[in-house]
Amino acid sequence: AYDEKFRFLLSTLQKKDMSVRETLAAFDLSVAQTTKIKNLMQDEMREGLEHDKGCVLKMLPTYVHAIPDGTESGDFLALDLGGTNFRVLKVTLENKTYKQEETKASLPNEVMTTTGERLFNHIAEQVAEFSKTHNLGGQTLPLGFTFSFPVEQLSLTSGKLIKWTKKFTASGVEGQDVIPLLKKAFESKNVKVDVVALVNDTVGTMMARALVDSKCCAGLILGTGTNACYMEKLSDVKKWTGDRTHEGIIVNMEWGAFGDGPNGGVNESGALEEFLTSYDRQLDRDSPNGGHQRYEKMISGMYLGEIVRLVLLDLAGRGLAFGGHAGMLYRRGSFESAYLSDIEKSSNSDHAETKKILSNLKLPSFTTTTTVTTSTPGSTATTTTTTTVSGTVITPDDCDLVLNVCRAVSTRAARLAGAGVVAIIEKIGTAADGVVAVDGSLFQYHPHFGRIMKETIDELVPGNGVKLERAEDGSGRGAALVAAVACRMKKEEGK
Repeated sequence: AYDEKFRFLLSTLQKKDMSVRETLAAFDLSVAQTTKIKNLMQDEMREGLEHDKGCVLKMLPTYVHAIPDGTESGDFLALDLGGTNFRVLKVTLENKTYKQEETKASLPNEVMTTTGERLFNHIAEQVAEFSKTHNLGGQTLPLGFTFSFPVEQLSLTSGKLIKWTKKFTASGVEGQDVIPLLKKAFESKNVKVDVVALVNDTVGTMMARALVDSKCCAGLILGTGTNACYMEKLSDVKKWTGDRTHEGIIVNMEWGAFGDGPNGGVNESGALEEFLTSYDRQLDRDSPNGGHQRYEKMISGMYLGEIVRLVLLDLAGRGLAFGGHAGMLYRRGSFESAYLSDIEKSSNSDHAETKKILSNLKLPSFTTTTTVTTSTPGSTATTTTTTTVSGTVITPDDCDLVLNVCRAVSTRAARLAGAGVVAIIEKIGTAADGVVAVDGSLFQYHPHFGRIMKETIDELVPGNGVKLERAEDGSGRGAALVAAVACRMKKEEGK
């Protein structure tokens, strides 16, 4: 029986490998395709800069007109809200150097999904505790608030939440100016601060790098979510109705929405329609924000693991992986995005990390049942013993397959992000020596993401001098820097 089964496996191996290759080929983006994606994004950028009606890319003016020039000094507070953790920071600036103190607190799911009043009261409580711990009583420090969600900014100190993302659903906040909600919570907790800037984390990332590099022209987040901002000529922001005495303004693209349909419907076609795989469509259908953030769902850390899970589940169901066993892959979210980094770091020769992850996922699994019948000499009586053994058997082929799936999904994500960067640097003419500040766990911890992004940029813009540079703690320190620049400019303008 073993020989018969082995011969069958040999006869189907080539066909099986071809099917796997065809599945993964759907994630392979050619230079022609990344060029088209870049051009489509630039089209939507221009439209978003002209008007707001029906635009997929919101291209939101941030009211930030300048980057740090090194003269900023003093103590500034920053709040960082944009994920499952919330941070309070005090940043002291002097001569382009900084000292930083901070505390981090987790945001329970019930706080993220409760009422807006409870959410902002929770934030105010953490700030009150920070002020007490760091002896800030009696001081009213300038504060920058990093609020990493789509906001229609009305001024540097006010902005309406367009919609929640990243699993936040707190009621009574969408469509509202978040700064009065924050100030009300501060007043209720007797916290004395001066809120001088509402900041997107992408803008904070750009500012953090700009403190030490004046050629920084854009900021990029590649973590749980993804977004980008850049310094645009104010003359190109046709929809801007404010003061035009400044030369430029940082624009928050909200590029995660690239590829959405005009009305954000699940069944609506967007700019990325021809590049979506069946797995992207299924992920979108199953997500709580179906039809929205399609570019983000192809790139960011919140979704990459789920895409891999869907691919592996499909391959297992077709008998192309794990002997047809799916283990825990039926459970949504069981394949964490962090696994991609761990697996792609793992050596091809030993696959140690891959084996550990697959074992935890019960992949592949087997059950062997052995029945033994014995008889007693001189008696017609017999005894039957049945033994069942369950476990996992992980083969090199299993590990290779999982590694290739992870590589396919992460490589596509990096190439998509690289195409987006090119859309920006071509738009503002900084391909020669522009610096793009990047923050986020995906860029920081994935072993190949940054390299593949740069290779994609080099393919689309040969001979470019663009640098992708880490911006440490853009969402925290960057918010303090926006507050510092705002205070500097206010002083310069004599207001």
